[in-house]
Amino acid sequence: MSFNLRGAIMDNIQGSDEQKVEATIQDAIQSNEEKMLPGLGVMFEVYWQNASEQEKQQVVQQISQGLQK
Repeated sequence: MSFNLRGAIMDNIQGSDEQKVEATIQDAIQSNEEKMLPGLGVMFEVYWQNASEQEKQQVVQQISQGLQK
């Protein structure tokens, strides 16, 4: 029996409005709990799949710059 974590997370966040998404992100960051990382990863995957090439490049640049600090 295998558990589909990605699917479970998608089921949990499906239909979330902007306020709920932002609250989820803020909570994950503020709680600093590793158990929140898969959810952020799935949310990032959703973003990436729906982003334009320009948006993707901007995110890559921002993350890269943030990792240099």
